[in-house]
Amino acid sequence: MPMIDADGCLLNVSVEGRDGGPTLMLSNPLGTTLQVWEPQMAALTRFFRVIRYDRRGHGKSGTPPGPYSVADFGRDALAILDDLNIARTHWCGLSIGGAVGQWLAANAPERIDRLVLADTTCHVADPAPWLARIKTVTEKGLDVIADETMARWFTEEFREREPQTVSRIRAMLTSNPVAGYTASCGALMGLDLREALPRIKAQTLVIAGRYDTSSPLQMAATIRAGIPGASLTILEAAHLSNVEAPYGFNEALTGFLTQR
Repeated sequence: MPMIDADGCLLNVSVEGRDGGPTLMLSNPLGTTLQVWEPQMAALTRFFRVIRYDRRGHGKSGTPPGPYSVADFGRDALAILDDLNIARTHWCGLSIGGAVGQWLAANAPERIDRLVLADTTCHVADPAPWLARIKTVTEKGLDVIADETMARWFTEEFREREPQTVSRIRAMLTSNPVAGYTASCGALMGLDLREALPRIKAQTLVIAGRYDTSSPLQMAATIRAGIPGASLTILEAAHLSNVEAPYGFNEALTGFLTQR
């Protein structure tokens, strides 16, 4: 896996899949690494050259001082594309990765082909919960919020049915550096991309988990209504719909990206 320099921050990047195929860039939820996309890789690499990466402050990437912004994350993605000599890519971002996708499609539209926004938001109205989370994690570490986070990310039924999967994702969350996680939380405080949505010209699919309390269906509907021509697919899942409903997620994603 190459390490790519994004304005002094080294980013851990993986490129896999079909040589000469269209490029698809995947952008992770807060608190996860590029491994979160494992349920998608077998399906996606048949069709695409797939780029995964650890966001700054996560996984094997660098952790420069924060707080970070969604614009920082967007510029990191552009640095990866520039380093790999890729002019244009499909984008699939989940949660905060979807916010980054909205920023890119509005501010660097020439770089984004088709856009998939999964389980994400365009507006954080109240920064208080994020301030409280930053305080808790700074003082006590990521393990203290891990069980609560798993309860938001997955339905109770899935947690009971797939405890090993949930344990793996929990370990992924707690493996990240505290400083990187809290600096990334700062990107969500004051987030407001609502005015950017009408500027997005990329063909767009919004994916939502029916039981997602972090990014509820109402937010998905707001994003779909704000982006001209966007469509919406609802999956029977909570926040990490790519993990809880991988077959439906993969079918929606590949179908949208390969349709003529």
